[in-house]
Amino acid sequence: MEFSTLVAQEKLSEILTLYPVARDFFVNYNLPDLAWNRPFAAAVAALPTERLTEFGMTPAALQTQFLSFLESMARTDTPPVTVHTLTILGGRNKSGMPEQVELTIQAGQTVSIVGPTGSGKSRLLGDIECIAQRDTPTGRQVLVNGNPMDDETRFEMDGVLVAQLSQNMNFIMDLTVAEFLAMHAKSRFCAAPQAVCRQCFETANDLAGEPFLETTKVTQLSGGQSRALMIADTAFMSASPIVLIDEIENAGVDRKRAIRLLARREKIVLISTHDPILALSADLRIAIKNGGIDKVLYTTPEEKESLARIEVMDNALQDVRNRLRRGERILEK
Repeated sequence: MEFSTLVAQEKLSEILTLYPVARDFFVNYNLPDLAWNRPFAAAVAALPTERLTEFGMTPAALQTQFLSFLESMARTDTPPVTVHTLTILGGRNKSGMPEQVELTIQAGQTVSIVGPTGSGKSRLLGDIECIAQRDTPTGRQVLVNGNPMDDETRFEMDGVLVAQLSQNMNFIMDLTVAEFLAMHAKSRFCAAPQAVCRQCFETANDLAGEPFLETTKVTQLSGGQSRALMIADTAFMSASPIVLIDEIENAGVDRKRAIRLLARREKIVLISTHDPILALSADLRIAIKNGGIDKVLYTTPEEKESLARIEVMDNALQDVRNRLRRGERILEK
C-alpha cells in the first residue's frame, strides 16, 4: 500500500503500529494528543486552527509534510537498487598516467586495498562512496550493475547505497548504547527492533576487546568499542549493500570476524588496510601506488596457506599484548 493511500484510509494508531518513528513527526509539531483512532485528515481537522498556524501550516500542508517524512524514512531502510556488481573503471594516478584497470566486484566479495601511507587508498574509497563518474581528481568511473549513474540518481542514493566506517568514531549525543540502538532500529523501520538491538549489542561486545553495558553512554565508549558498535549496527540494521572500511586494524576489534560478519550479509566490502591478515583474508586486493591502481591480485591457495602461518604468529603477539594489558610480566626467552 502506498503511503498516500495509507494516510488517507487508515487510522493514525494503525500507522503508528506499522511505523513507530512516525510519532516523532507529531511530537515535532507539538501534536502529541491527536485523536489516534481517526484517519489523519479527520484527526487534524478536529484541532483548533491556532495549533497549526503556530507553525505556519494548513491541514493539507501538514499532510504533505507527513507523507514526505514517511517516504524519507523508508528510503533510509531500502536501497533504491539491488547491487549485484560494482565495477571500477580506471582513471589516472598522481602523475597523470592512465590506470589500466577494469575491475568488477561481486556481491558478497571482500576486497582489501593496500599501499603505503599517502598512496591514495582513502581516495579510492572516496570515489566509490560518491559513485564517481569521471568527476573526481582521479577521473575514475564507478558502475553499479554494469551501468553508470546520472547525478539525480546518485544524490537520491546519498547515504543509502554506501555505508562507511572511518578510522575515527566520535559520538556527540548523550545517549546510552541501548537508546542509540533503539533510535537506529526505529528510524530504519526494523521489523523486530528489540531483537535486532539485542543482536547488535551482543555482537558488538563479541567484537570489542573490552566489553561494555547497554547503559554505557556512547560518548564514554573507547575507539574500539565505538567501531565494534557501528560494525554490528551496519551488519544488522543498515540496508546499504556496499560497505567501506578505513583501517579497522587500528580499532582494537576482532577484525577478521568483523569482515566475515559483513561479507556474510551479501554486502560488497572494501577495506583499506596495512594488516597482512586482513589483506590476505580478502577475495582479492587492490595495490595502490602513486595515487593510482597499480595491481589487482586475487588471493591464491598458496597465499591462504601462508595466511595460516601468519595467523599463528599474530595469535602469539596478541597473547603477549593481552598479558601486558593484564599487568603480567613477559619472561619468555
